[in-house]
Amino acid sequence: MHNADFTRNVAKALNDAPQRAHLEHVITNFMRGRRGLFNDDEELAALREAANAVKRRVVGRLAEVLERLEASCAANGIQVHWAETGEEASNIVLDITRSVGGKTLVKSKSMVTEEIHLNKTLEANGCEIRETDLGEFIIQLIGQTPFHIIAPALHVTKEQVGAIFAEKIGIDYTEDPDRLQAEARRFLRERFRRADVGVTGVNFAVAETGTICVVENEGNARMCASVPRVHVAVTGLEKIVDRLADLPLMLRMLVGSATGQRISTYFNMVGGPRRPGDQDGPEQVHLVLLDNGRSRMAGDEELRQSLQCLRCGACLNHCPVFKRIGGHAYAATYPGPVGTMVMPQLKGLDEYGYMALASSLCGACGEVCPVMVPIPSIIRRLRVEAHDAHGAVLDHGHDAARMESLAWSLWAKVMTSPGLNAMARKTMAALGGALPAVGPLGAWTSVRVRPKFSSKGLADLLREEDAKEKGSK
Repeated sequence: MHNADFTRNVAKALNDAPQRAHLEHVITNFMRGRRGLFNDDEELAALREAANAVKRRVVGRLAEVLERLEASCAANGIQVHWAETGEEASNIVLDITRSVGGKTLVKSKSMVTEEIHLNKTLEANGCEIRETDLGEFIIQLIGQTPFHIIAPALHVTKEQVGAIFAEKIGIDYTEDPDRLQAEARRFLRERFRRADVGVTGVNFAVAETGTICVVENEGNARMCASVPRVHVAVTGLEKIVDRLADLPLMLRMLVGSATGQRISTYFNMVGGPRRPGDQDGPEQVHLVLLDNGRSRMAGDEELRQSLQCLRCGACLNHCPVFKRIGGHAYAATYPGPVGTMVMPQLKGLDEYGYMALASSLCGACGEVCPVMVPIPSIIRRLRVEAHDAHGAVLDHGHDAARMESLAWSLWAKVMTSPGLNAMARKTMAALGGALPAVGPLGAWTSVRVRPKFSSKGLADLLREEDAKEKGSK
């Protein structure tokens, strides 16, 4: 998709007032929950630094840690598969399913399986795969992709869910969330019982012990990992921690940043297939380790910091762009700041260079990242690379590129000339409110509050503040 397509997606999202209001309400609750949990700034800073150290230690020697993980998993009876591409990873899951004569699969929420388009591959080869996370279940029924990386159906209201369930699974219409949840549970229980294979993602894979960890709130991932006779976990190379002792910190940072909970309802730790004497559990456990561009990222000292990401979604919740346009406008597996950071790296600037422009570079994403990934600086670098390689495409053509260059040149001249700066401030303070809402100003104010201009510059305000302080003394 090119920037022009993204611009159309953005315009459509901004003009959807009900969705914007719903999005603002839900995301504000996410932000409030995080603030309530991490309410001590000094403690939060210490936690972030510690979490950063855990991930930095792994990413800095990724090959070594992955080899250790493979050995530990093998000792536990977990079969490890390496996939260089998404297609290869999907085919591995298909081959495992066929090897046990299976055709039916249940899957818990997993962004990495969205990345590799696992469902399409399996369905194209005669398999039935059913999403079991409530949000994923809803969007699968209507043929959509996740809207948010931790809340896939964030954009769907309870009234819409009622209509979807009435049409797709044949229940009487209801808007009651408890009844809707109960109906989804009833529908899925039989799918769990007869599934041949259960598929999950991975939040943390522990190299020291060969343990696969899955964080959830609904219990469906636990069902996927234990009821079918085969469990397949799919993960990107970066979802690794070195030691079991790292888990409490990383779990707290992931869950607190994502939903504002102190701990999730379920924390599943899979240590291998069913052993003699066990009452339940799968007969086989497989771990698919996906590269899909990650090893290339690891080779760059700055870009490898992207691999520290926990996929908590906090950056999406605090991003002024995402909060207004939502996930589908990006037309990418990973939307928001995390997507702007990783999609051009995973899939290339030719395909996803437009995302480099989908950021205000305000820095909010970097300030809330629980592992201190410098998201704004990485996006800035990708933006420069995208513009250098594909400037005409990103800017809608050469005419627009020339106009933008002219505008920034004028801005630089005003900002570096005290006289021009003062004159521009006074002019905009006097006339800015009367400018007609046409052209770029019209586009800006159609979805934003008209800016108010001050005749005072930052230096003036600082001088006034200094004078007040001196006067108070």
